[in-house]
Amino acid sequence: MSPSRRAADLKARAAALGFDVCRIAPPSGSPLAGERLHQWLAEGRHGDMDWMADTAARRAAPRALWPDVRACVIVGVNYAPAEDPLAATRKPAVGAVSVYARARDYHDVLKGRLKQLAGWFAAQGGDVKVFVDTAPVMEKPLAQQAGLGWQGKHTNLVSREFGSWLFLGALFTDVPLPPDPPETDRCGSCRACLDACPTNAFPAPYQLDARRCISYLTIEHKGPIPVELRAGVGNRIYGCDDCLAVCPWNKFAETAQEAKLTAPDWRDPPLAELAALDDAGFRRTFAGGPIKRIGHARFLRNVLIAIGNSSDPALLPALRPHLDAPSSLVRGAAVWALYRLAPDEAAAMRRDDPDPDVAREWARSEAPEPGLN
Repeated sequence: MSPSRRAADLKARAAALGFDVCRIAPPSGSPLAGERLHQWLAEGRHGDMDWMADTAARRAAPRALWPDVRACVIVGVNYAPAEDPLAATRKPAVGAVSVYARARDYHDVLKGRLKQLAGWFAAQGGDVKVFVDTAPVMEKPLAQQAGLGWQGKHTNLVSREFGSWLFLGALFTDVPLPPDPPETDRCGSCRACLDACPTNAFPAPYQLDARRCISYLTIEHKGPIPVELRAGVGNRIYGCDDCLAVCPWNKFAETAQEAKLTAPDWRDPPLAELAALDDAGFRRTFAGGPIKRIGHARFLRNVLIAIGNSSDPALLPALRPHLDAPSSLVRGAAVWALYRLAPDEAAAMRRDDPDPDVAREWARSEAPEPGLN
């Protein structure tokens, strides 16, 4: 069978399995991706994501990860929401959850389908490897090389057909397949995504400082959220969609139809209820979804920051029990929230704490709180 025929059959099979788009990139990858990655790491903009630096050499190009790769098949699944993705950020008493995390974990859904696609393809000859965030693969540059979209000024993928809302997966094969034409950058002079960021995480167009990114701070970051960024986090308890949601290309995106990825299981959860979850309740509530991976302590840290930003004294009963939490991460966030909602009460009950981070939170009232800069 000719390479062109195999590629056409592969795309047809991908569509039958529920992928909204399937295209092919050359194994050389993006010529600038590795250079930009190393520069980003050198500037420390990956924060404490040490695994990014540890895998940089293999991440830089597909052949560095698998020398035998001859084609990179990139698939995408639409997850465009039916409603305004930022509606929850205007409801201070609820937790705002990123669109991608409101239903089942997309890794599980995409990986299952990719394995089916890989098995079907391999049965006709050739070796394959499947990746859905499970290996050092730079999916977004590869997706641009394959023509799915382009990396916008917010560094995320933008598609003419799906806007900002594509889950990506990759299938590498040692079978040579003809690549699709790459997509060109179509951002023009627009800077809506840059201006929308609540914490000023973009030092320049096409550059992201993860250390200021709410998605990083609420998901990847293990320690206390820097005090100067907390107000900007607002009520976002897991991820952030602001830069994605304001992209003008979203007007072409049709609402996703995949039930497993669109069921609003965790849309607008009340902060008081979330703060009351113990570890078992947290695991039970978020079983099957991505939120569970940050663990109970980090989750409560995020919820308490949101409570502190709510300006709602009615949430004080929800935070007070956490002032004595076993986790210093949780105690520190609770102290900060208490000072935000009831500064006189916080000052009256000020106490010593053996953890230096929590001690600093109790002492913070002695100096003005730093703002965004």
